[in-house]
Amino acid sequence: MKATVIVAVLLAAFAIALPFVVLRPSGEAGEDISSGENENTANEPSGEGQSQPEANPSPVTVDVLMEDGSIVPMDLEEYLKGVVAAEMPASFELEALKAQAVAARTYTLYKMWVQPSQNHPDADVCTDYNCCKAYSSPEKLTERWGDSYEENRAKIAQAVDDTRGEYMVYEDEPVLAVFHSSSAGATENSADVWGGSVPYLVSVQSPEDESQVTNYVSDVTVSFEEFESTVKENCPETVLPEDKNAWITDIVYTDSGRIDTLNVGGVTIKGTQLRSMFSLRSTAVTIQVGDSGITFTSTGYGHGVGMSQYGANTMAQEGSGYRDILTWYYTGVGFANLEE
Repeated sequence: MKATVIVAVLLAAFAIALPFVVLRPSGEAGEDISSGENENTANEPSGEGQSQPEANPSPVTVDVLMEDGSIVPMDLEEYLKGVVAAEMPASFELEALKAQAVAARTYTLYKMWVQPSQNHPDADVCTDYNCCKAYSSPEKLTERWGDSYEENRAKIAQAVDDTRGEYMVYEDEPVLAVFHSSSAGATENSADVWGGSVPYLVSVQSPEDESQVTNYVSDVTVSFEEFESTVKENCPETVLPEDKNAWITDIVYTDSGRIDTLNVGGVTIKGTQLRSMFSLRSTAVTIQVGDSGITFTSTGYGHGVGMSQYGANTMAQEGSGYRDILTWYYTGVGFANLEE
């Protein structure tokens, strides 16, 4: 079966379910990198959302929906420099940045050629990372990086230029190259998050840990009153018993250690819904009922599918090249090049 058919259901869910996708360090990468879930390059600062033309333009032009509602045609390779800067810290290893560049290029081509977004039919991609990919203009990067602008710009540009035109394919089509900030020891199967099985988005081990990732383990504690009101707002049919230890039961975990489903007040919900309701960093969660409230302890950050950005950086630190990183996180993919 072609990948286009396999992911049809997945993408419908993907457009709704991504709180993050995709991906960001202020110290967090990917989903969290841009929020902090970012960094990068272009040439000298020019207009918002634009970059100076390069001498050897890409064979692909991408129409980008900007924050102000305008649609700006951009050379693909120059656009990617603003994406990589926004999606991954410039402090990461060069091979990790190259992996991010190829993943972002692949995702963009997927959006253009395989599954165009229904959210903006007149544009190929947008700058909202909840929908497509984050993007930072030269002005934003100048403000953000300050005196480090030229150094960071050059490093990001190298990551994009060294992988120029390269993208991942499965059955001769660009793949859905989703990514996230960090995993809790292993990535997640796409089917366990969005309900659609994709052969190259399956669970694999991921090497990052708390020594490399800021806020790798985090707690969210809510009072019993807040828990009850939030649950009632999102699941009105729930009935919470007097015994608070019985409010949450029957927790089922996926093979990667994330919550698949749990029973809350007699209603079975998905772990992804729990994450959304209480703004948890991931679904790799343990739950503790205390004297005055409930504590959720999360490990990692993001939906967990595809490439872990911190995992990619750890692999690069250990000597892996960008293709090794990509073929580890995207099972069975090959490579193609727009230049060929």
